[in-house]
Amino acid sequence: MNVMADTAPWRLDDPHAIGALVAGRHGDPFSILGPHMTAAGVVLRVLRPEAETAEAVDPQTGESLGKLLRRHARGFFEGLIGKKQEVPRYKLRFTREGDTWEEEDPYRFPSTFGDLDLYLLGEGRHHRLYEKLGAHPMVCDGVAGTRFAVWAPNASRVSVVGNFNGWDGRRHQMRVHPGVGIWEIFVPDVRPGEIYKYEIIGRHGEVLPAKADPVGFRSEVPPATASIVHGLPEVEWTDREWMEGRAARNDRSAPISIYEVHLGSWRRGQDGCYLSYDELAEQLIPYVKDLGFTHIECMPVSEHPFSGSWGYQPVGLYAPTSRYGSPEDFARFVDRCHREGIGVIIDWVPAHFPSDAHGLARFDGTALYEHADPRLGFHRDWNTLIYNFGRREVANFLLANALFWLDRYHIDALRVDAVASMLYLDYSRNPGEWIPNIHGGNENLEAIAFVRDTNIALFSEHPGATSVAEESTAFPGVSRPVYAGGLGFGYKWNMGWMHDTLDYMSHDPIHRRFHHDRMTFGLIYAFSENFILPLSHDEVVHGKGSLLGRMPGDRWQRFANLRAYFTFMWTHPGKKLLFMGGEFAQEREWNHDWQLEWHHLDDPMHRGVRDLIRDLNNIYRNERALHEFDCEPEGFEWIDASDPGISTYIYLRKGKEGARPVVIVCNFTPIVREDFRIGLPRAGQWREILNSDDSRYGGSGVTNGMLTATEEPWQGRPASVRLRLPPLGAIVLACET
Repeated sequence: MNVMADTAPWRLDDPHAIGALVAGRHGDPFSILGPHMTAAGVVLRVLRPEAETAEAVDPQTGESLGKLLRRHARGFFEGLIGKKQEVPRYKLRFTREGDTWEEEDPYRFPSTFGDLDLYLLGEGRHHRLYEKLGAHPMVCDGVAGTRFAVWAPNASRVSVVGNFNGWDGRRHQMRVHPGVGIWEIFVPDVRPGEIYKYEIIGRHGEVLPAKADPVGFRSEVPPATASIVHGLPEVEWTDREWMEGRAARNDRSAPISIYEVHLGSWRRGQDGCYLSYDELAEQLIPYVKDLGFTHIECMPVSEHPFSGSWGYQPVGLYAPTSRYGSPEDFARFVDRCHREGIGVIIDWVPAHFPSDAHGLARFDGTALYEHADPRLGFHRDWNTLIYNFGRREVANFLLANALFWLDRYHIDALRVDAVASMLYLDYSRNPGEWIPNIHGGNENLEAIAFVRDTNIALFSEHPGATSVAEESTAFPGVSRPVYAGGLGFGYKWNMGWMHDTLDYMSHDPIHRRFHHDRMTFGLIYAFSENFILPLSHDEVVHGKGSLLGRMPGDRWQRFANLRAYFTFMWTHPGKKLLFMGGEFAQEREWNHDWQLEWHHLDDPMHRGVRDLIRDLNNIYRNERALHEFDCEPEGFEWIDASDPGISTYIYLRKGKEGARPVVIVCNFTPIVREDFRIGLPRAGQWREILNSDDSRYGGSGVTNGMLTATEEPWQGRPASVRLRLPPLGAIVLACET
């Protein structure tokens, strides 16, 4: 130590504090560094480890305001810069080995947090915390720079580090707001594009792995892990018409047909690289629009370190993945979707997070975001950590993130992943491996409260948006309003329907008679929730094969089975979801490391499935009976499904007043049934508006055209008609009179 012989009363005589400061271990650096008023005037204290000399200078004239004494060999300086009782404008001038440079002093800038923000953050009720936490480029006291702020209540010191300070945690030790646990600092001259992390020292003095920003708005492209100074996305939105009308497009009575897509493997560039957000806007959106889908659902776009997680193990919840471009690029993708009349759903993952060292795990040296007890805080299925939903700051972090995507990126719906794992304390656990709730039950009461609070906020603050639960149990009221005792989601995936019907379709037709109720059971509970029928990515991975590969029979029969199944799905109550590749019957399992098998479209059988999907979407949109009562029992009636021996299903779909009725007949055997009689709700002209066996789709061409129903009662209906029922086919009839 080199302490100058100076007995001035303003001198800091606290060797312990100075030692902690130069070691980068002082918990309150702003109490020492920067300008401070004393009886003698303004004393300035500076820490600049590389400097040999330091002085304060007038930023306009460059004249010296006072030289600073070097109080410690590791770069602690102190001195008077004015005898008046006000802090002059100044910059810092340093020298080392003949080099001279000037800097702004980060410790001269006041906190930019107001009392209300700190109160709301402390209470866990700041729905726009992303406007305060994270890295925000701004101008402070006429100086451009970036304000950094992070929550780390159990840290003894937090610094922001990056190339701008040589990754030296001594340089920008942050200000703490006691009682709230927020650390902040304004760093002059740090502009957008700089990479950074937080260097945190735990309560016991341990230096933790450098952490990415939990509220960072942009990240490096993996495998790099640093956050990038970016600020909130700045977008010139052109989707006002969509936003004003989207409530009707997301309504239970609207036709909702969702194309689920993994952006990194839908299609690749010629060199095998990812398509950018802009390239996806040019290629994916016209494709989806041509096929008639109403919404695109993106598998998680939040930044994630491991591509093999498909995004379901995110680290940067507030950052669209940089694999495909910038935050503004992603926003333009959404804007383009809206201009083309397509809604955007993103998968959102609040159930768990990975244990990567740069992420949220033991963020400040304690189990901050997660539970400390692995019986509450660890998912063995995925080797991930579970959020502590009962901690108000954690719940606030997640709830604000849900609103962030709707607010800043105009997302139309959040599909919440793995809801069942959130709701149950004993999810995938054996007896003794979980802790009951305060009532002795297995419900995760804190997670249930969080889900309800999030849905209340979503629907109240973003009218017209909606939420979707991937929930695989019979938990009651998932898509019922919170005020009615439900969880408050807009929709729920119908996992039971998917499992039952795929199981049925996997059987050889000769055996389907023994599984007949698999196709009818879903109607017992079809209107207990607002259901979406999902044929998602989960059904074409992990050795399950493709949808086409799960169909029995020879090649022609497999295609026929799949076409009939799609027709059954699109005419069944419930909204629709199909994972990419299914629309043209991809033959192999989905591989996230490569693009879809687009060469299949050179084959007329695959093109036929694609054309069928386009036509199914068209009739689903245009025939009100097929969508207006998707979620209400008055929109569906069985006409006949009583003969398992012939594996046929006949049902009626109805819409609101003025909508023409539609009747569907499915034959899941390879037998052509000539002169097949069915009951109808009225006599008159009935047109076959779709037939999955049409030769245009690769079928055998057993079609009907226009049919005339007579007033001959049949199957409990006042009218009937005789028709040709195609093999492994389904037909859709609409009343013309």
